[in-house]
Amino acid sequence: MCRQFVLLCREIGLIAGGMVAVDGSRFKAVNTRDKNYTPGAIRLRKEQVDASITQYLGMLDTADRQEDQVAEMRIGRLTKRLEALRRQMRELQAMERAVADAPDHQVSLTDPDARAMATNGKGTGMVGYNVQAVVDAQHHLIIAHEVTNVGHDRSQLANMARQAREVTGADGLTAVTSPARKLWPARPPASHQSFPSL
Repeated sequence: MCRQFVLLCREIGLIAGGMVAVDGSRFKAVNTRDKNYTPGAIRLRKEQVDASITQYLGMLDTADRQEDQVAEMRIGRLTKRLEALRRQMRELQAMERAVADAPDHQVSLTDPDARAMATNGKGTGMVGYNVQAVVDAQHHLIIAHEVTNVGHDRSQLANMARQAREVTGADGLTAVTSPARKLWPARPPASHQSFPSL
């Protein structure tokens, strides 16, 4: 539907090509961070479970030294909690194998296509999608878009400019992007790049 709209706009002269703006936005997925697994997240969760097991074992030792009825009830509760923690550790170990087998070493349970993406703050990443859009500079119409699960914009500029060139039919195209977008390390930081015809 979008492609047909762009072609119609091109036919009536609303899309001239020449210059476009490219930018990306992140959209949060239904998948929560707790249902997204990466090697780092699994390592942290296993450390937390290990610490809890150690704590409960210490409490169990203390309860074993006591000889009243309250201690027996406490031992029963602690034993149940320890078993739950050990079950959780086994589940984490199974998930660790699944993450290692995944092509991008990441598994999202609720929304399998969503991926963890870093944000500016430490520990404030989100699970979602990166939506790239190309806008015609003259009439501000979206002429190309793509939803990706790559968490950064660095590798998206050339692809989106190529798509824009295809829909506009322009021989050459200047893609304007935010100076904050980090381009490839081999290129000087710039907010304009020209993409001649292939």
